[in-house]
Amino acid sequence: MILFCYIHTGIVLWLTMYGLNAFILAILYLYHRSASTAAPDTGMDALPPVTVQVPIYNERHVIERVIDAVAALDYPPDRLQIHILDDSTDETTHIAQARAAFHRQRGVDISVLHRSRRDGAKAGALAWGLDYATGDYIAIFDADFRPDPDFLQQTVPYFLTRPRLGFIQTRWTYLNADYSSLTQAQVLALDGHFVVEQNGRHRSGLLMSFNGAGGVWRRTCIETSGGWQADTLCEDLDLSYRAQMAGWEALYLPHIATPTEVPPQITAFKQQQARWAQGSVQTLRKLASPILRHPGFNLAQKGMALLHLSSYLAHPLMLLLLIMTLPMMTAPTASPLLLSVLSLFSLSLPLVYALGQISLYPHWWRRMWSLPLLVLVGIGIAWSNTRAVWRGLTHWGGAFARTPKFRLEGRQGHWAKSNYRLRTRLDGGLIGEIALLLYALIAIGTGYGTGNRETIPLLICYAAAFGAVVGREMWETYIWEKLRRKKRDDFTPRTPTTTTQGHLD
Repeated sequence: MILFCYIHTGIVLWLTMYGLNAFILAILYLYHRSASTAAPDTGMDALPPVTVQVPIYNERHVIERVIDAVAALDYPPDRLQIHILDDSTDETTHIAQARAAFHRQRGVDISVLHRSRRDGAKAGALAWGLDYATGDYIAIFDADFRPDPDFLQQTVPYFLTRPRLGFIQTRWTYLNADYSSLTQAQVLALDGHFVVEQNGRHRSGLLMSFNGAGGVWRRTCIETSGGWQADTLCEDLDLSYRAQMAGWEALYLPHIATPTEVPPQITAFKQQQARWAQGSVQTLRKLASPILRHPGFNLAQKGMALLHLSSYLAHPLMLLLLIMTLPMMTAPTASPLLLSVLSLFSLSLPLVYALGQISLYPHWWRRMWSLPLLVLVGIGIAWSNTRAVWRGLTHWGGAFARTPKFRLEGRQGHWAKSNYRLRTRLDGGLIGEIALLLYALIAIGTGYGTGNRETIPLLICYAAAFGAVVGREMWETYIWEKLRRKKRDDFTPRTPTTTTQGHLD
């Protein structure tokens, strides 16, 4: 039992470190929030050649929108090349080719490059597409993005005055932020990341990450940093860290907003988070030793980098904390005090989320109502992410499970009848979540029965979290079953046209 006490204490202290990390980033953001990055004054004649890459895989609902958006980029036509890197196996390819042909007739240099095999998933597509790119700079957008026309004019000039600038990341905004309570909760977390965490890291000289899309790379930086590699499922995190280790600089531009979508399904959200968890842990395995041995990084940079790369380890630690609660109820320990410390630093995450909203919205408090759901979902996906962390610790690469997109904007659009929607299955994931829900309920009853009531609030939080996730999955399954007898897919793609009568979004 003494060993259990030591392990329990170690888990609490480890989790407290992640809370402390978020608190430090919030302080760094507040300290540097008045800093700004002046945009270079560059004329159109000085702008260099740019290649826009849009990697896609079965994206028939959003492919026209993203093609129309990148074709509308305001940039000298003789220096703009657009490549749709298509790995699709459905009608997405036909839709993309027809829409690209329409824009070529309008004088846009746009092509659909189709791979017959999806080797390396997104990393493989980006690496393969680089062989066909003619630009000195590579702008990357995922299929669900809708960049503003002046995106390249706002970003590319920074490279011209900074010879060691390797990549630029912009702040994401969300086309379907208000679609549902789930999307609102996700946006609350993502705003905290893009407003507070990315600013805090960048402006204080810490290593920061490329977020996969909504940014621009110097081609030389990609090539000299080892290129896109598919041994992790977070090819963006991997390359951005390798680039900074190779001496390239990163630039975060929060004033440039790039719209995208967030998943409306809890199943899709879990799948996305699991991919990020597995990929970040793989990147940690790959780069932890080089980071620690890097002579150009100070102790703070190394420590914060490792905390960043290992952040998804918090989920298996949270599960261990829950599992150990029952046996610890009979052990004399100082855990209540430690749990109090953990609870104190766990407030740093709501602080990060609140600061993000304060920075973006005048009536920010109205958007904080989704915080309880965010907390519940964040805990409730711990089993799914723990399984992903294990895969990341034991395997390289893995299946790149795409996040389905449905062209949801505002509160408009539907996903339940689309063939792309994900179905909840009675598998190890769902069974594990139900088992953890029951375990938390048993622990609550045991706590009341044995008089160990100091742990009951935490256990109630666990039970509510797993209950919320399982309940949401069951509800989505019910919606699908209710609609499945109707037309299977009401997302009939608009008929592509190559005439001048074709419309632009």
